[in-house]
Amino acid sequence: MAKQNVAEQFVDILVRAGVKRLYGVVGDSLNPVVDAVRRNAAIDWVHVRHEETAAFAAGAEAQITGKLTACAGSCGPGNLHLINGLYDAHRSMAPVLALASHIPSSEIGLGYFQETHPDQLFRECSHYSELISSPKQMPRLLQTAIQNAVGRSGVAVVSLPGDIADQPAPERAAESALVTSRPTVRPGDTEIDKLADMIDRAEKVTLFCGSGTAGAHAEVMEFAGKIKSPVGHALRGKEWIQYDNPYDVGMSGLLGYGAAYEATHECDLLILLGTDFPYNAFLPDDVTIVQVDVRPEHLGRRSKLDLAVWGDVRETLRCLIPRVKEKTDRRFLDRMLKKHAGALEGVVKAYTRKVDKHVPIHPEYVASVLDELADDDAVFTVDTGMCNVWAARYISPNGRRRVIGSFSHGSMANALPMAIGAQLTDRGRQVVSMSGDGGFSMLMGDFLTLVQYDLPVKVVLFNNSSLGMVELEMLVAGLPSYGTTNKNPDFAAVARACGAYGVRVEKPKDLAGALKSAFKHKGPALVDIVTDPNALSIPPKISAEMVTGFALSASKIVLDGGVGRMLQMARSNLRNVPRR
Repeated sequence: MAKQNVAEQFVDILVRAGVKRLYGVVGDSLNPVVDAVRRNAAIDWVHVRHEETAAFAAGAEAQITGKLTACAGSCGPGNLHLINGLYDAHRSMAPVLALASHIPSSEIGLGYFQETHPDQLFRECSHYSELISSPKQMPRLLQTAIQNAVGRSGVAVVSLPGDIADQPAPERAAESALVTSRPTVRPGDTEIDKLADMIDRAEKVTLFCGSGTAGAHAEVMEFAGKIKSPVGHALRGKEWIQYDNPYDVGMSGLLGYGAAYEATHECDLLILLGTDFPYNAFLPDDVTIVQVDVRPEHLGRRSKLDLAVWGDVRETLRCLIPRVKEKTDRRFLDRMLKKHAGALEGVVKAYTRKVDKHVPIHPEYVASVLDELADDDAVFTVDTGMCNVWAARYISPNGRRRVIGSFSHGSMANALPMAIGAQLTDRGRQVVSMSGDGGFSMLMGDFLTLVQYDLPVKVVLFNNSSLGMVELEMLVAGLPSYGTTNKNPDFAAVARACGAYGVRVEKPKDLAGALKSAFKHKGPALVDIVTDPNALSIPPKISAEMVTGFALSASKIVLDGGVGRMLQMARSNLRNVPRR
């Protein structure tokens, strides 16, 4: 039996860690690793057209499965292309191992062709980034990288020169156990008792939830019911907390709606559950605030805390619920539920007036129809920009659907690459890429990846021929829009030329039929929908100071528009409000 080389040992360790796929673009320094993948039946090489796509796809797969994934780039420019997707994965707390292959080890530091220093370049977007300079280093270094990615929920990068990858591997010692899942973290009794006392003394409590509430829906609902608390959420908390929630008061932030802003500002005690909500302009500065987070470095970095609790949301609430007294006064909760329903009544179904005649099509209408027709367990990948708005307002979570996007990093062009990673986890599950024309065209080459692997991703393209969110930012800042117009082709024709199903929709009456046909198609499909570029409604009073990036400093709602089925839920929740 031939002795293993370092590349083969590298791939074997990835397989032992549960990695199923290695996303990337081949290159000479990567050849030993790619060949090792070819000869290992337990792992597949996924050939994408751009390394940025590889990193986004790996990050999406990790978010869907919760397990370690991997991507790779060849030396210099190849692995540099990974960096944007790795930033996104890292900020999304997705466990991703990135292989940055490197120039020959004897040439490092001598200005060699394509030389960079990947072990340094990736440090800001990873928990761990190190260079393998000897075959004897490899097993322990890779194991350490995997344990950082999994144990700390983020990116780890291993830089491996191609010549070292081709050298004989060291003799195998006993195989080390690998960390493949994270433990739960329970707060100490002192913190639990302090929090219980604060809750018992407060008259009005509000819960504001983020992605850290994943898996804790039942506990949050039980807790909110016991203390009669309204429940708001950030965008990344929407899929975990909004459904089956009789205490829902909507979302805060620039894309917010409902009464979440009021509920967080009019309470006596605000409890932030599993959220690293970045827009501190939306958080109050005159109420008592408690934050519960599994990452201690997140505690208090957005607002001044009166109590910091280090722990999983689910475990924290399991400990806390038995210790708090049940509240009987629900006047604050009922008032917020009424405000929430009233706010939604004011903006609901903005697209319904003469919708069958409105051309270009209202994007709100597209999102609403998509929400109705998509599967109950669909995965939606969402482009940054106006697609974030439509997903936040119209896609209805139910505990089975997933909605992922570049919600923390805010990168363009993420939806299509993320759809690739999501679809490869389960070819039978419906995956819908909600793409804007700006984002889609930026990494459009990887539509060919869908065709090459016959991935049945459905790209729903909101084509307004502009960078809509950027236009909004310019308008709010008092600037004329400039450099935001796209001259686009018929994207459906492009899809057909690539060998996929493509249909273009210009009239509202054709929309539902086009989506149904695309969903029935067994392979990749693109629905190019010409939408209204003016579908941005700005309140009459808004100043340049109100928006910096995505943060409001004074206004509560910037975008006015429908909210789809959320109004139905708000109306339903009002039935729980006692008549007085």
